[in-house]
Amino acid sequence: MKLSIIVPVYNMAADGKLEYCLNSLVAQTIKDYEIIAVDDCSTDHSWEILQAYQEKYPEKFCAIRLAVNQKQGGAKNVGMERAQGEWIGFIDSDDWITPDFYERLIGKGEETGADLVGCDYHLTGEHSMKIGQVVHNNKPEQTGVLDEAKYRSLILDSGSLVVKVYRREIVIDHPGRFPTGIFYEDNALANSWMLRAHHFEYIEEPLYYYYQHDTSTVHTITERRCEDRMEAGRIMLQEARSYDYLERYRPELEYTFTMLFYINTLFTYMRGVRPVRAAFVEKLGCEMRETFPDFQKNRYYLERVGAEEKKLAAMQMKSTRQFILYYKLLWGYRNVRNRLKSIFHTG
Repeated sequence: MKLSIIVPVYNMAADGKLEYCLNSLVAQTIKDYEIIAVDDCSTDHSWEILQAYQEKYPEKFCAIRLAVNQKQGGAKNVGMERAQGEWIGFIDSDDWITPDFYERLIGKGEETGADLVGCDYHLTGEHSMKIGQVVHNNKPEQTGVLDEAKYRSLILDSGSLVVKVYRREIVIDHPGRFPTGIFYEDNALANSWMLRAHHFEYIEEPLYYYYQHDTSTVHTITERRCEDRMEAGRIMLQEARSYDYLERYRPELEYTFTMLFYINTLFTYMRGVRPVRAAFVEKLGCEMRETFPDFQKNRYYLERVGAEEKKLAAMQMKSTRQFILYYKLLWGYRNVRNRLKSIFHTG
């Protein structure tokens, strides 16, 4: 079989989200492929929808229901165990793709000998095929036969996992699997997968539609989600140690870990979690210092992180109490300023 598409599903029945995704999959122009949809204990009608597609498309659609909720990582793992394809693709169950998405990506891979192929994507808030906000998922200079410089670049700017296809030997013919029970599971394995690839190709065209809505993982901020991001960072480093590439790519991994584990978690937490717990912020900073004591000297950190974020992170490293107080005052001032601007603008 040419391709296996793995779809983790959890409570996507509302507003036609799941059907819109699945309709884009069953309409793919590539021949000889399977869709493995894994329901992760949905409490809505997602399972019934999957059963209906399996009944309608028995030659290409397989619906599996988990007995215990395992989050997306566990659902993907179950799909991977069933996958028969030479190529493996993943899609989030509220997103959709162009009809030729997999034909284009796999065609590019087989034409060039690549074992990893990606493209760009849209950000959209409506179910349509209109072009939304285009996000460039990778860079042209990352393509071709992979060497040291390209591997480093891919660690720094890997792009989204779902906007790529992988030859089977990269993702399945190895013992590693997604962590279960947490979100941000893609971050844990992305580096190991990329470093197994020998040749990467990239179609600089948006063929994937990334649906933005209020229940998206990226828009749901809780302390538990922040802890999940931290755990994904820990597993990312465990992968690097297990496959012996931590020291080889230490600057790139230090920066990637810093952004995933610390910077993104810190500011996401401060913006979205109420009440703010000083103990959580202190623990986050302590573990960051223990893992990479000199992260603030990392050349990528110095080049890529904004001046304000660096200032605030340095403050948190010295005093969590001072950081929280300053942050609250800063954002309180900005909120008042924005409200006043809005009032005067309206008037």
